Amino acid sequence: MNPLLFRLFRENETKVHELNYLFWECTTRCNFHCRHCGSDCSVLSREKDMPLEDFLGALDTIPARHRPKDFTVVLTGGEPLMRPDIAAAGKAIRARGFGWGMVSNGWFYDEKKHAEMMEAGMGVMTISLDGLEQSHDWMRGVPGSYRHAVRAIGIMSAEPRLCSDVVTCVNKRNLHELPQIHDLLKGLGVQQWRLFTIIPIGRAASDPEMHLSNEEFTSLMDFIRAKREAGGAMEVTFSCEGYLGRYEEKVRPVRYFCHAGINIASILIDGRICACPNIDRDCFSQGSIYKDNFYEVWEKRFQPFRDRSWARRGICKDCSQWRNCLGNGMHNWHGDCESVLQCHYAKTLQKG
Repeated sequence: MNPLLFRLFRENETKVHELNYLFWECTTRCNFHCRHCGSDCSVLSREKDMPLEDFLGALDTIPARHRPKDFTVVLTGGEPLMRPDIAAAGKAIRARGFGWGMVSNGWFYDEKKHAEMMEAGMGVMTISLDGLEQSHDWMRGVPGSYRHAVRAIGIMSAEPRLCSDVVTCVNKRNLHELPQIHDLLKGLGVQQWRLFTIIPIGRAASDPEMHLSNEEFTSLMDFIRAKREAGGAMEVTFSCEGYLGRYEEKVRPVRYFCHAGINIASILIDGRICACPNIDRDCFSQGSIYKDNFYEVWEKRFQPFRDRSWARRGICKDCSQWRNCLGNGMHNWHGDCESVLQCHYAKTLQKG
């Protein structure tokens, strides 16, 4: 799409700000100890699981006339399947006319669990695979996690009623494995493979193996571009984490657009209302379902997401690409927000 037309489209989407994607951080309990976790989840989380009725009460504030047909509620965590009432939650969400899905590490996802989730009306699923066996288990901190993930991906991908994808966090350890991972996932019948890189927050902030050099980042872009140009049944894409300069529309089907707070909201484990769950919740939370009407917050707040002029500071202040980037993805602003944590555009200036 022409950059000018795209900016007009983005402005209109921002003005309308139709909510069509809602994350529910339903638990922060997790059976893994991932090196890149931004939530520092654990089996014995300090936060209790949010009661289902509390989330449904917030969901019920959305007027029927403002519920688009493609509205999706995504259960995330932690590991959602550590909650015993996931099927009941899915059924209750479906009964209200919303689609639902989940993001899972795949450990608990066997044929029995799959049948239970499908009977509850699940329509969307994402499973993570972060390398071949040694790399994935290293990343996830649990031996056997790779085998469980591959089993879950096979079950998920064989289900024609599911819109599903696999996500991979690319790092120094698994970058060279991408061609083999591609062939593995293609053989499993995966519909879409979505790759992303890590931001320096949570456990990953001080782990150098998590972060690609500019040259490595460029090689990742070239890998994705080559796979997209080759075509095939499995779509390979880069996530929407930042503006990519010369790689725009070559590694994704559309131009970069951070939809956080524009079309995407989240209800966090403690009831706070935000956009994507990995955005700095201390800086950018907009209210709480325990104090506010969720949909009124969506309609009347979220100003930092819909007017990004405040982000023209630090390394973004005099950038020639500001109109296209608007300061990168919102998840790249943490802490004092004096400057964006990383610039994807700068990484693409590495000659490939």
